[in-house]
Amino acid sequence: MLHPVDYARTLGVKIGKDCSIAINYFGSEPYLIEIGNHVQITADVRFFNHGGSWMFREVNPEFDYFGKIKVGNNVYIGNCALIMPGVTIGNNVIIGAGTVVTKSVQNDCILAGNPGKVVGNVNELYSRVEKYNLNIKSMSNLEKQKYLLKLTDEKFITK
Repeated sequence: MLHPVDYARTLGVKIGKDCSIAINYFGSEPYLIEIGNHVQITADVRFFNHGGSWMFREVNPEFDYFGKIKVGNNVYIGNCALIMPGVTIGNNVIIGAGTVVTKSVQNDCILAGNPGKVVGNVNELYSRVEKYNLNIKSMSNLEKQKYLLKLTDEKFITK
């Protein structure tokens, strides 16, 4: 079985460098999707390049409309997000889990909800969470588990 990035490319999705993609669903027109560099697309995200045409076909049996989807660089798309036709997602953007992206998203935004709304700024989020950085990305899962279980509560983010 092909890796999701390779599979997406065989469907015609344009994908940049250093992407992590955990889905194999790119809608019925995957060749209308462009993904930038350093993009992470997590589980159960869905892309839609068209929709709603069925109801207009009584008036016009050949009716169809489409929208290209463009995802910028350095983007994270959380689980179960839905990306609708014609949307452009800017650079340095976080799309929260379960978000329905119905409109284009500017650079440096955090988008969440249904429909998606700007709930923050990526740079401001970094400033808030930087003090919780543990610099342990290169640890194995077992090393990370042992390390995290020894920490005091103030080392973890709380809400």
